Amino acid sequence: MAEPLLRVEKLVRRFGGIVATDQVSLDVAEGELHAIIGPNGAGKTTLISQLTGQLLPNAGSIRLAGRDITWVPAYRRSALGLARSFQITSLLLDFTAADNVALAAQAHDGHSFHFWGNARKVPHLRQAAQAALDRVGLGARANVLVSRLSHGEQRELELAVALATRPQLLLLDEPMAGLGVTESARMVRLLQELRRELSIVLVEHDMDAVFALADRISVLVYGRVIASGTPAEIRGNEEVKRAYLGDQHAVTRHG
Repeated sequence: MAEPLLRVEKLVRRFGGIVATDQVSLDVAEGELHAIIGPNGAGKTTLISQLTGQLLPNAGSIRLAGRDITWVPAYRRSALGLARSFQITSLLLDFTAADNVALAAQAHDGHSFHFWGNARKVPHLRQAAQAALDRVGLGARANVLVSRLSHGEQRELELAVALATRPQLLLLDEPMAGLGVTESARMVRLLQELRRELSIVLVEHDMDAVFALADRISVLVYGRVIASGTPAEIRGNEEVKRAYLGDQHAVTRHG
């Protein structure tokens, strides 16, 4: 059996007396969309922050493509092919969509301190930015200030920023947060396209999106993985129903 692209083993992160991730283990295969679900406070964002290196674990290990990255700093993980979108937007609102993406491409190339002016002028950075924007359906909005984009467009722009770093594994922290029905449907279609090219870890509360997109799902409750399996297996898991999904109505409508 091929080694998974991402392997997490017995990951622990404590904040004082609170155990935010408690012996978390999971694998993400090449080409897989692996969703992580669970109630608020379950440790999902803490787990993602450990995967990206923004938080270091107290115990456990993280391997990417066979390489131990447990103690590798965040900027090195980006260079190795990890990219993340955030639950709360982290865009530069007074810059254009293209500027935001070009800066991400510039940072990935190792020139992050040459900064704003050069990112606007270097042809290959502008081309990379335009390609990423086209990929998420924002090509025509390249020169619009981020502050003038809709919330849905800003979420799509965050994906373009992540894609500009040419990741092999994309970590998405609640990309549907704050989206309306139409915007959510558009995001699901976009992720369905991206999953053909990338491995994705998706943290999401929108169960309609999770069950439409995921190849496998891991359920976190109080920092522990209580179940991991296919959508059908998770939907039918009695422990998961009791701890999180509830009845069939909650499976499709939980927010």
